[in-house]
Amino acid sequence: MMQPVWSQQISQVLIAVNSNNTFQTISNFGASDAWAAQFVGNWPDEKKNAIADWFFSLDTLPDGSPRGIGLSQWRYNIGAGSMEQAQNSSIRDEWRRAAAFVPGKKLQPREVESQLWFLKAAKKRGVEQFLGFYNSPPVWLTKNGKAFATAAQCNIDSSKFKDFAGYTAAVIKGIRKITGVTFNYISPVNEPQWDWSDGGQEGSPYPNSALTGIARAFNEELLRNKLSTRLIMPEAASIQYLVEKGDKPGRSRQLRELFHPESVGYIGNLPAMAPVVAGHSYFTTSPWHKAVTLRNAVRDTVSAIGNLEFWQSEYCILGDNGGEINGNKKDTGMKAALYMARVIHTDLTAANAAAWQWWTSISAYDYKDGLVYIDKQKTDGRFSDSKMLWVLGNYSRFVRPGMKRIETTSNTDNIYVSGFANTTGNKMVLVIINPGTEAIQASWTGNAGTGTVAYVTDVANRLKKQSLAAASMLLPAESVVTIVIGSNNSLAKKSTK
Repeated sequence: MMQPVWSQQISQVLIAVNSNNTFQTISNFGASDAWAAQFVGNWPDEKKNAIADWFFSLDTLPDGSPRGIGLSQWRYNIGAGSMEQAQNSSIRDEWRRAAAFVPGKKLQPREVESQLWFLKAAKKRGVEQFLGFYNSPPVWLTKNGKAFATAAQCNIDSSKFKDFAGYTAAVIKGIRKITGVTFNYISPVNEPQWDWSDGGQEGSPYPNSALTGIARAFNEELLRNKLSTRLIMPEAASIQYLVEKGDKPGRSRQLRELFHPESVGYIGNLPAMAPVVAGHSYFTTSPWHKAVTLRNAVRDTVSAIGNLEFWQSEYCILGDNGGEINGNKKDTGMKAALYMARVIHTDLTAANAAAWQWWTSISAYDYKDGLVYIDKQKTDGRFSDSKMLWVLGNYSRFVRPGMKRIETTSNTDNIYVSGFANTTGNKMVLVIINPGTEAIQASWTGNAGTGTVAYVTDVANRLKKQSLAAASMLLPAESVVTIVIGSNNSLAKKSTK
């Protein structure tokens, strides 16, 4: 692939679709509840339901446009108990602390009850995949009694791995009893490469040897408790650590050291292990040609191991990204949304990501990390959407679990296009990104059938439905457009007010 040159506009974009050439099967598109959901779940019903609709709804508005983005997975942060420690937690920002679930108790800490509200709201609106994740082991199991590390050292002793896993099994059963939700997946560690020693949030570093020990302990406890929940690991801080040695010896080359059958730390054969390797796209997205090269390496390594798929399990716009865009200062408009769209496209098409998950669904910060932005208020406040929410919806609302990515090519590098088809082949989805400042006429040919419905996100629209008379349309400037082809072009549910 070449770096697109936006100044070289052409009058007509031709897209060829070949549904006979397929790639990965899509598992889900998701986002996490960390950290603001622990407060927003206590907001007035009208406001929190409106936010939940934006995230999870599969309904349509009277004009046929989606009410929400239809996330197919929800990531639930299992807190380590720093919230209960208050100032003694040494985590300076209260909104970055997290309360621990208390197994055996119907009434949970207020913050947990708030998180559980969103968990139930997701289930009510049709979400079928749920993942529970830790940033730190619970504080009563850590070496220093806190939810972050000391001097960049792993904060849990190997003698406590079994207790960690046993507590988690109790949490899974306890949440199921209260909400009816059984976690499909559990992620015991998050970004093990970072030092997590500054008190900025919950977290712990882990060497690969500790990850192996934790995986084996969790495998034993999940099986002993007859739980269907499967392990997801290692949630690498940056996908480079999946394939490269980099600057973190002992915490890198994780595909080789954790998932290759000849490795002493092999965990891929554990019965409770999902056939998934998870990593985060942070610090690898610019410049674009380097992003593609790294993702191709991930794709090829995963393919060589076999019986394994890659999930991009956390991302927001972080850092300076080679000068292209800075994570500081929130941006609810199309600039940040178009950058996000390119990341999603590249992860799906260059790394063959089977899942793509955003970091924090609700943000109270002046940063490009949220889909919805709120006042930093615990019981009530203002909230607003962002174009990043709706651009994620250009994928999540239409590219549903079980669909396969299909081959698409075009006669220009001025756009990005990806294609997907359902298992019966009677419904196809094209997602087209036009980052340029001029509208472009596009048409699609091949065995795609006739496209009749488009959903447009741009400066003026949020997944706005547009009926098409033929397999062609004018792509607005700085837009993301989803084309739904075949199967009556229908969405999952009928229109509602």
